[in-house]
Amino acid sequence: MEFKCETAYNQEAISAMAKAIRKTARRKRSKRSHIFGVIVIILALLLTLPIGDKEFVLDFRTIITWIAAAIILFTLIFEDKINGYVARKRMLPGLEKAIVTFKEDGYHSETEIGSSDFKYNNIALLAETTEYFVFIFSQSHAQIYSKKSITGGTVEEFRAFITNATGKEIQKV
Repeated sequence: MEFKCETAYNQEAISAMAKAIRKTARRKRSKRSHIFGVIVIILALLLTLPIGDKEFVLDFRTIITWIAAAIILFTLIFEDKINGYVARKRMLPGLEKAIVTFKEDGYHSETEIGSSDFKYNNIALLAETTEYFVFIFSQSHAQIYSKKSITGGTVEEFRAFITNATGKEIQKV
């Protein structure tokens, strides 16, 4: 059986890939970072708000503390989009679109720059979002494939094929 897929590595796709990595390969580290960030935000509010008979003072330190807390909150909320943006800026020109052919023994990827062959045993984790399949190799490397562009069978057939080829279960993200 042979499947083909064409994926555009745009901001949406790379953000979905960042989310999949965060929720699978970086799960523990991400959870610790989120807990630390929430604690810092709570401490910033507790230290600047008037508690008890303390009087509220809006000075330079209070404003800087609130700005820092707002930046941390913004980063926690938009973490995947920020990581996707940074990854996209670091991406080499010519890698914006990939056409991939999946076969029994491996898969072949073609971009404007060139082509590469991959073996399924190099994939550490498989993830699936509503729009994409994500092949995760490490905490900082992954590939993403659009479900809409899969040809050669249905999405369900591809899911069964890739699960069988890699020997790994797909994690829903």
